[in-house]
Amino acid sequence: MRPVMTGQALRKPCSAAHMDDNAAICINVGGFKRRLQSNTLSRFPDTRLARLLHCETKESILELCDDYDDAEKEFYFDRNPALFPYVLNFYNTGRLHVMAELCIFSFSQEIEYWGINELFIDSCCSSTYHDKKMDQERKDWDDRSDEGSTTSSFDELLEFYSDATKFDKQFLGSTRRRVWLMLDNPGYSIASRIISILSILVVLGSITSMCMNSMTEFSLLDSEGQLREDPHFETVEHFGIGWFTLELVARFMVAPDVLHFFEHPLNVIDLVSILPFYLTLLINLVIESSPALANLGRVAQVLRLMRIFRILKLARHSTGLRSLGATLKNSYKEVGLLLLYLAVGVSFFSVVAYTVEKEDNEDLSTIPACWWWATVSMTTVGYGDVVPFTIAGKLTASACILAGILVVVLPITLIFNKFSLFYKRQKQLEIVMRSCDFNEGIKEVPSVNLRNYYAQKVKSLMVSLSNMSRSSPSEHSLNESLR
Repeated sequence: MRPVMTGQALRKPCSAAHMDDNAAICINVGGFKRRLQSNTLSRFPDTRLARLLHCETKESILELCDDYDDAEKEFYFDRNPALFPYVLNFYNTGRLHVMAELCIFSFSQEIEYWGINELFIDSCCSSTYHDKKMDQERKDWDDRSDEGSTTSSFDELLEFYSDATKFDKQFLGSTRRRVWLMLDNPGYSIASRIISILSILVVLGSITSMCMNSMTEFSLLDSEGQLREDPHFETVEHFGIGWFTLELVARFMVAPDVLHFFEHPLNVIDLVSILPFYLTLLINLVIESSPALANLGRVAQVLRLMRIFRILKLARHSTGLRSLGATLKNSYKEVGLLLLYLAVGVSFFSVVAYTVEKEDNEDLSTIPACWWWATVSMTTVGYGDVVPFTIAGKLTASACILAGILVVVLPITLIFNKFSLFYKRQKQLEIVMRSCDFNEGIKEVPSVNLRNYYAQKVKSLMVSLSNMSRSSPSEHSLNESLR
């Protein structure tokens, strides 16, 4: 039967040569061996080495070290031996010192492993250490942002070439690929640029026609005195619908993967831009055949208003609009944070304004009415339709406006940084896609530095693991030793 280890057993000599010293333990850190006095370690009871003195079983010992030699009573740690002298110096002096040539990232992980708090860094090294650590964390943040942008760019580039290779196995693949590139890549050739410019002009003409048709100066009356559309605007509308329909059908016919065609957001926008017109025609035919369904005319009016979605078709030809869409898609946390800040501020200032203004101002006599005023004030719109009258109300309005500026500016900065990254990535993708040549088929994927790509992946993983470790509650707190 194996004897049970006790705290007294650990204080036995490391070997027969040291039978007279019963207050030391043997430490082996990556081949760097030292014998440490237990009374020295006990000064910092929450550190990893001091906790070894209180282990009663081998299992508990192995929870703190990587291996344990029963014969030699030696504790082995698979750590960097070059950094362990700094730990020894801490036990002897009670302070940590950081040399200028040390990697702050590795040193921070090392002292965290040994259970030593950063508060023990001496004043001569503290400011330099924290400055370097802040710089490293800032670089890590930039690297994670760049890595995300690089990864997305690489994935989109591979997807583009993967779609292009699908034409090699299709009927008239080379011709269909040229048409596909001409329609989906506006800067690919002179013909694609002409089509892009024409498409932009048709979109703008359609939107202009819709706006002018709503103006009384361009309204026409029929024989019964009812408003009717100007034939010129109707011609522009029909030409635009014809162009948009032809454009969508052509893209669908030459798509590399028809089954996944409408998974692309821009193709969905193309469909939504023409769908109201055809639904309106269908509803009008139903109304003419069944007068009892005349109420469907209201649905047709709503569908006509949906023509404004055609403006989104410009995203296919605008790098900025595509970057904006990608930014909003990947900034839902920041947008949610902005809405949360606004909701808290509106709720708080609306109640304060109601309290100080309800007796003197009829416009602010209810809390819901104050919500409108607080929303307009915090977003710094300031319609002026509702204003406070009392001095307390004006002071509240001033505080609301100042708070609104801070609330809006903070998340907007994060969103703007993401927009810059996505815009830069989109411009790089456009340059690569416009320079591709498929005249002789695809022989190879464009050169991509896979080493940098995977290095970014590994670095991002290491930074994430380090941040998780630093953000979690420390397993080896030093509260008692600080007291």
